[in-house]
Amino acid sequence: MQIIHSIAELRQRLSAESNVTVVPTMGNLHEGHLSLAQRAKARGSYVVVSIFVNHLQFEPGGDFDRYPRTLNDDCAKLKTVGVDIVFAPDDQEMYPEPQQVIVQPPPLAEMLEGEYRPGHFAGMLTVVLKLLNIVQPDAAIFGKKDYQQLAVIREMVQQVNLPVEIIAADTVRAADGLALSSRNGYLSEAERTEAVRLNQQLRVIKTAIESGQRDYASLEDIAISELTEHGWKVNYIAVREQRGLSLPHSASTKLVVLAAAWLGKTRLIDNLEIALT
Repeated sequence: MQIIHSIAELRQRLSAESNVTVVPTMGNLHEGHLSLAQRAKARGSYVVVSIFVNHLQFEPGGDFDRYPRTLNDDCAKLKTVGVDIVFAPDDQEMYPEPQQVIVQPPPLAEMLEGEYRPGHFAGMLTVVLKLLNIVQPDAAIFGKKDYQQLAVIREMVQQVNLPVEIIAADTVRAADGLALSSRNGYLSEAERTEAVRLNQQLRVIKTAIESGQRDYASLEDIAISELTEHGWKVNYIAVREQRGLSLPHSASTKLVVLAAAWLGKTRLIDNLEIALT
């Protein structure tokens, strides 16, 4: 496994490869990230995992400065799953001058996460577009835990005609159901025990909908109240269409329930897909 820090060196190394899959990350890797790399490897691809904490996608007052940088540990983990290259540029390499060209997100980025994290999707799309142009992969793999992010990336790739397949990977969870996240490390022991309640509430909504309930607003309100009573500060719990994240209608069969909420000083997100017959 090679660790490469410069764009020029990466491009030179990849020039002879014909089937490349990239897995973009911000590092501080866990089993969820490793599962993405393993899926890339299973495709028979030459696998590049990027590690870059992108300041453009952190809103003012966010956790950019305290986001864990664990490159050595990350590389050791990636080596065990057969990754070919770790691309770990620094800020100067990715942004040698102030980034004045910023990707304008599509309208679906204005809701949910977009409402609570102004500028996040513009910064995220800008670095993803840069990364895809740098690596020029055949495919890129993203986890479904960041469900809206995945939808926004797909929209960008389609609209700017990038020749790359976007592959969605299922969320990896702890045994108690908590979605794995680098930010879970911020949780205290007591908060970690409480954190599973977010997924539990999403499962309650999923079960209710599968049982025939269609008063989505009521289900959302009940879940918000339950979390609030246990000390959470809820940004949103929302039932949406999987495609485009639009509000569901009576004939909707493919739904997703999404949530974002603060537990202490840690913001957690999660989602569950719902398929109706």
